Amino acid sequence: MIKLLWLVALGCIVWRMVKGRWPWQPKLPSQGKAVPSFEAARARALLGVETGASRREIVDAHRRRLAAVHPDRGGSNEQVHEANAARDVLLSELPVER
Repeated sequence: MIKLLWLVALGCIVWRMVKGRWPWQPKLPSQGKAVPSFEAARARALLGVETGASRREIVDAHRRRLAAVHPDRGGSNEQVHEANAARDVLLSELPVER
């Protein structure tokens, strides 16, 4: 029984050395793809865009949101800052175009 535990432990260590993660950890995201986060989901909901929205869609949704929450139209500075932060989060997720 102890020999089996040693083999399992050794197998886990070898797995870690080869794959770069423990066997029970989820796969690491591939390079260039971000893990969807709660912050990004909240930003999408705030701006009203779908997952995979283009740069143009995000910018247009941001403009619509700013028009609705601008302090001159009864909104607050905090709402404007939230909209700006949501735009920045979603634009940072987009792949860099060359």
